[in-house]
Parts: sequence; structure tokens; C-alpha cells
Amino acid sequence: MAEMIVKVIPVDENEKKAYLYYRQGLSAQDCGDYSEALECYEESLKLEMNAADRSETLKNMAIIYMSNGDEELALETYQKSLEENPKQPSCLKNMGLIYEKRGRQAQQAGQIDESDKWFDQAAEVWTKAVRLYPGGYLDIENWLKTTGRSNVDVYF
Repeated sequence: MAEMIVKVIPVDENEKKAYLYYRQGLSAQDCGDYSEALECYEESLKLEMNAADRSETLKNMAIIYMSNGDEELALETYQKSLEENPKQPSCLKNMGLIYEKRGRQAQQAGQIDESDKWFDQAAEVWTKAVRLYPGGYLDIENWLKTTGRSNVDVYF
């Protein structure tokens, strides 16, 4: 169905191809075929010119990297996604998840200063996410409050 719609829409041929690659990537990702999804997303990025669409593709790639345990590549890719579209609260939320996990690991290892640095990074990106999507991340808002890393203006 998506292919038929794309064929009749008056858009640039490369944009159409980019969208089809993106849709194939989504389908592969939904089926758990992450290597196929990443290949499709890479092809889409080569053709896609729209920053918002590029951002969405990069975000999906970062989700795959994160689920595969490659947190550094996930963080880099979330950052690229935010460069294309800074109003992506889910990228910020997921980055915060990585930072918070690292903070908990450092805390469990008795590295309190290190854990505080990671928790502060989580708070920084989560504060931005909450500002972009108020009420959308109640668990994060609660974490910010209970850890004392909340700014008063976050919720307004």
C-alpha cells in the first residue's frame, strides 16, 4: 500500500526511494532482522534530504545499536539524530537511559563520584526531554524529583 501511495505522490524520485528504504528498514526491524534494517536505513540516509526524516531514521538505527549493546554507537547516532532535529524527546530519553544505567553500575562498584557524573548527564538530557514532552515521561519526572536533580521550571 505504501509503495502505491509513494508512486503517485509528486515528490522527487530520490525522496520516494528513501521512503521505501525506510519502510523496508522498519519492517525488518519489526521482524528482528536488525542487520537488514540497518542496511535499509543506510540506503535511505544516502537519498533522504529532509532533516526530520533523516532524524527519524537515525533514531531507529540508534535503537538497534542500543538493543545490540553498542551504547557508544547508540549515543553517537542519537546525537546525529538530534543534530538533524533537536526536538526529539525520545532520543534524549534513551540517551538518559544509557547514562542512568552507567551511573547505577558505577554506584554498585562503589565509584560514587563517577556515578554522580553519569546521573548528572542523565538528568541533563532527561530535563530537556521532559521540557519537550511535558507529562510524557512521568517516571523520568519522578526520578528527577526523587534524586534532587530537578529544576523547578521543568514541569511548566
